[in-house]
Amino acid sequence: MKRLLFAIMLMLPILAVAKEPLSAKYLKGGVPEENGIIVFRKSFSVPNMSTDAIYNTLYNYISKSIVEPAIHEKRTRILSDGKADGLIVAKVEEYMTFGHVTFIKLDRTRFIYQLQAQIEGNKVNLAISQISYYYNEDHEGLRGEYYKAEEWISDKEAINKKGTRLYPRSGKFRIKTIDRVEDIFKNCMDAFEVGHKNVVED
Repeated sequence: MKRLLFAIMLMLPILAVAKEPLSAKYLKGGVPEENGIIVFRKSFSVPNMSTDAIYNTLYNYISKSIVEPAIHEKRTRILSDGKADGLIVAKVEEYMTFGHVTFIKLDRTRFIYQLQAQIEGNKVNLAISQISYYYNEDHEGLRGEYYKAEEWISDKEAINKKGTRLYPRSGKFRIKTIDRVEDIFKNCMDAFEVGHKNVVED
């Protein structure tokens, strides 16, 4: 009986993904691909703001609000500060939590990705790529399962053939990834709204 209850508790997050009605944004086309590589993109402009001011605002946000709170290991860092060419590149590793299963287990994964912000005049082009996950690790951070996004959350791998539902296990990764990417892009835009309300989404 104890084993049965344990199995049921572990299945709760998966069952929740399967039962909740899904927004269309999580289904076909929700995870964009370029030549078989998953790349999320967002562009916006900040009219009447200098390129240097845009750069400073965005660099400060990425370094302080994305990189600093992430998992502090060698894998989380600014790869390029963009001073020479306006291209800010950050490699980030952070925790993505799916939900608590009472006192038994914290269901989460390491979410690893590269964030690029190209500043050209008043325009900012954001891209998130090189996404992977390290899941189900032990207390020492070992013996986890490694997944590349292309092999795990793509339309082909995460959606049934009819295109009507997500596969339970990979589906929760797809949902959380789409939500997190949207959150990153929105927060990058919101970084300009203090004292500057004219952010234009392309």
